[in-house]
Amino acid sequence: HDDLTRDGPAPIDAFLRRLGAAPTYVTFDIDVVDPAFAPGTGTPCVGGLSSAQALDLLRRLAGVRVVGGDVVEVLPDRDPAGVTALLAAHVAFEIIALDAAARRR
Repeated sequence: HDDLTRDGPAPIDAFLRRLGAAPTYVTFDIDVVDPAFAPGTGTPCVGGLSSAQALDLLRRLAGVRVVGGDVVEVLPDRDPAGVTALLAAHVAFEIIALDAAARRR
């Protein structure tokens, strides 16, 4: 996340250009999100992404040939309010939507 904070989206855009049409499996590690938005993780990352930034990052993958994905490092027992699980579900939905869009192409 330091690269995103420092360099903005340029490194992501460069990566996406190199990726091209290659089949892509997306793994989303929830601990990249600041604990204010996702406290239920084993390695909280103070200064991490907001939930909105994380979802925006995933949506930048539109057009990538996503063939599957997962969300990792979610520990619901460390988040009694359930906001981490809610974000993880939303992230999983976004990955599924990317997969579905890739299959329609």
